[in-house]
Amino acid sequence: MRPARRRMARWVGVVVLLLFAAVCCAAPVGNAISAYVALRTGAQDDGGIAEGGSVADIPPRMLTAYKKAVQQIGKHVPKCQGMRWPVLAGIAKAESNHAAGRSIADNGDIRPRIYGVLLNGSGAGGNTTVVPDTDGGRWDGTASGERAVGPFQFLPSTWEGVGEDANGDKTADPHNADDAALGAAIYLCGGGRDLAQRAQLKAAVLQYNHSTEYMANVLGWIDQYTAAAKDPDLMNVSGKVRTVIEAALSQRGVPYSWGGGNTDGASYGICCSPSGKSGTTIKGFDCSGLTLYAYAKAGIQLPRTAAAQAGVGQRIPASLGTGALKPGDLIFYADAPGHDATIYHVGIYLGGGRMVDAARPGTVVRLDAVNAMPGYAGGARLL
Repeated sequence: MRPARRRMARWVGVVVLLLFAAVCCAAPVGNAISAYVALRTGAQDDGGIAEGGSVADIPPRMLTAYKKAVQQIGKHVPKCQGMRWPVLAGIAKAESNHAAGRSIADNGDIRPRIYGVLLNGSGAGGNTTVVPDTDGGRWDGTASGERAVGPFQFLPSTWEGVGEDANGDKTADPHNADDAALGAAIYLCGGGRDLAQRAQLKAAVLQYNHSTEYMANVLGWIDQYTAAAKDPDLMNVSGKVRTVIEAALSQRGVPYSWGGGNTDGASYGICCSPSGKSGTTIKGFDCSGLTLYAYAKAGIQLPRTAAAQAGVGQRIPASLGTGALKPGDLIFYADAPGHDATIYHVGIYLGGGRMVDAARPGTVVRLDAVNAMPGYAGGARLL
C-alpha cells in the first residue's frame, strides 16, 4: 500500500470505526525466474492482512495439486526433506494468486493460460533485461522473446530443467496445476534441501526469486498457510474459554460480510467498507461480529465494534508481547497502536501463535497467525 493511501485509509478507518467493525489485507515484490512483477496479485485492500491466508482461500483443485506434489517429490528428489504443501502455496500465492480468475479442469489444466509480460527489456511490468526465446513459443505463446508461464510463473528455459508429468498424461506442462506444482517442488528442493530448516527454506525461496522482499512475503504466506492448516489443540482449555473458542471455530468457512454477525450468528451485513465492499448480500461475519457471537455463547455481551471491544475486560498491553496472551483473549490490531480509536481488527486468541478471525472482504472465518497483520495493539481478557 502506498503511504498516501495508507494515510487515507487510516483516517477513513477512524471515522468508520465509530459506526462499524473494522476489517483487514498484504502484498509482494520480486522478479527472477518469474515475471511476478507483471502479475501483481494479492494487492492490499482495507489495510491489514492480504487476501487469502487460509486453506479456505485456495481453490480446492490447486490445493490438491500442492498436496500431490508433496507426495511425489521423493521420487524425483530423494534427498529432499521438509517439503510441505504450504511451501508451494506460498510461492503460488505470490506468483499467480493460486491461478485466480482461471478455470481448473479435473486433470489440472488451467485455462485461460497464465502469461507474464514479454521480457524484452521494455520496462513493462518491471522487466529491464532482454531474455531471448528458448521454446519457439511452445509454452509462452510467442517466439519473439521469453515470458513466464503458468501458476508458478516458470520461464520456459527453467521449465525444461524441472518439468515433470505429475498427472499421468505423459506431458510435462507448466500450464497444468499438477505438473507446475511438482516442477516448483523439484526446483525448491534443489539437490536435496531440508526445507524444515528455516535457513534452507529461505535459500530455496531466494533461488526462486532473488529478492529479500519477495522472500519475506512468501515466508509470511507459508507461515499463514501452516497455521491455518492445523487444528487447534484444546486439550487444556475448558469452561467458558472453551465455549467461546468452539463457538468461533464452528463458523470456519462462513463468508466475511462487512457489518455482518450478531449474538445469534451470521447475518447479512451493511454497505460499505472503506474500499467500497458491501455486505448487504452476504450472510456472514465481520471481525467484531464473530467475537460478538462467540462471547455471547458464554453469556458475555460485547459492544459491536472492534475498537469498543478493547475497552471491555482486563486490557493486555501490546508492550508485553503476544506471549502474554491466553486462549480466549481478544487480540487487537490498530493503525496507531496505543490509540484504541484506530483499532481496525479483532480476533480470538487460540494459543500457539494463532487466532480465529473474520479477516476481510472476500475471505471466510479462518485460522490466522497472530503476526499475519500489522499493528499489534494488545489484547483483552474477559474470562
